[in-house]
Amino acid sequence: MSSSSDAAMHRRGLAITGLGGLALSFDIPLIRSAGGDVWSLLAVRSLSTFVIALGAWFVLNRVLGREISLLPGKTGLLVGVFYGINSCTFLLAVFNTSTANVVFILAFTSMFAAILSWIFLKERPSNATLVTMLVMVLGVGLIVQDGLESGHLFGDAMAASSAFLLASAITISRASKRDMALVPLVTAIFPAAVALLMLPAGGFTIAAPGYILFNGLVMIPLAFFCLATGPRYLSAPEVGMFYLLETILAPIWVWMVFAETPTTQTLIGGSILVFALIGHSLWQLRSRSLRAAVACAE
Repeated sequence: MSSSSDAAMHRRGLAITGLGGLALSFDIPLIRSAGGDVWSLLAVRSLSTFVIALGAWFVLNRVLGREISLLPGKTGLLVGVFYGINSCTFLLAVFNTSTANVVFILAFTSMFAAILSWIFLKERPSNATLVTMLVMVLGVGLIVQDGLESGHLFGDAMAASSAFLLASAITISRASKRDMALVPLVTAIFPAAVALLMLPAGGFTIAAPGYILFNGLVMIPLAFFCLATGPRYLSAPEVGMFYLLETILAPIWVWMVFAETPTTQTLIGGSILVFALIGHSLWQLRSRSLRAAVACAE
């Protein structure tokens, strides 16, 4: 494949994954706007996403004639399990710590992806990535310490678990090179089943169900369809970095709607994470441009 084709595929991956990261940034604000019991929200959000997955599969296969599997083999099932568990840990994090803590810790997804790719795919991170990882450990450490002092350690731990689960799903998707676009959507049935079993005695408890339905029917399918497609065009760490959009935007949406202000220590830790990732992204783009220029010259 020519360097121009590689560049075009990379740009397509950036556009698709960027759209997914933007859609994902509205997840927490919509969950908070719906209000209610964590298991009720998880059940409705996951069931809605599962319905959309079946509809999308029918349209793609029967109407558009595109062959795509709901679960591409055992690998697809494993990826789906990671996404399914992530849905549970993510909702538990949202309900047990601040929005800023959740999204700042989730920013570590890209670094987890880099570590897993190094171990299992033998894709050694660049020196710039290794330096960024060390800086990010400092930022996450500040946030977790703040969570420990404020009694939010469980929520912070759930957010860290979500970051690791997402990185695992991205890495396996990257290694398989198979189309995993529908996997995180169809396997939403797993957290839905868990949530239905955990519902309170009174049944569903949701103050404004329209918000969570819009989230499950539109925003989450769009976000995870795009993010699950990204590994076909981008490396696992690059895909993970697009979760940075949620890191930056979600606290802004929550601050605008709910006036929830992060603590000073969380802001310091989050700023370290954001600037480390932005610096790393700019360095990667510069390196890629230099390599492309050398290839063209040759």
